[in-house]
Amino acid sequence: MESTPVNVFEQGTVLLINKPLEWTSFDVVRKVRNMIRIKKVGHAGTLDPLATGLLIVCTGKFTKRINEYMAREKEYTGTFTLGATTPTYDLESEPENFKEFQHLTHEQLLAATLPFTGDILQMPPMHSAIKKDGKRLYELARKGLEVKVDPRPVTIKTFEITSVDLPVVHFRVVCSTGTYIRSLAQDYGAELGCGAYLSSLVRTRIGDFTLDQSMTMEQVATYIDVVKTGAEPDQKG
Repeated sequence: MESTPVNVFEQGTVLLINKPLEWTSFDVVRKVRNMIRIKKVGHAGTLDPLATGLLIVCTGKFTKRINEYMAREKEYTGTFTLGATTPTYDLESEPENFKEFQHLTHEQLLAATLPFTGDILQMPPMHSAIKKDGKRLYELARKGLEVKVDPRPVTIKTFEITSVDLPVVHFRVVCSTGTYIRSLAQDYGAELGCGAYLSSLVRTRIGDFTLDQSMTMEQVATYIDVVKTGAEPDQKG
């Protein structure tokens, strides 16, 4: 007896997806769940709506491996914009606190990465999904409430400036799970004395999974349709 499409996804698959800009990670999960029509679908590591790149989506029995995938090393590329900050540390809120940045030298831009390389303590953004007393930080922040949040230990293996076109600075980061690149932007700008916010972000790798292995949402839909026909497509993961 041939397995049905539902059997395939319930048995467990790993989908490597290039998350579209302005989609939440849950938007992707909900779309996949609606396409394959099973409840057990989850993602391994949130990407903010304004970030793109590699999102691991697990189905069926493979949802038990989500924590394993989340724990793996991450790699990101993107841009910081110098000379201002934002309440959310990215472009989900308006830039403010404008300062001069034109005086900064290339050497200063490189040197400012050094305090944030290795094992460090990082303060998570107030606009994040971390819970404090049962409430998400972003829920408290939207109400204008300030709460004490403890810094969290993270490891930043690589933090390099790849090119500069002031006020925009391009970077590559290799880091442990739990690292907030938005916080890194905020801290980097503070180190330079001019402020900075995250203006673009792409997740390029999770462990051994890379972005060039991923599918667009259109390709995911095609892949699922192929599985529904009973064919044997190449599976990601």
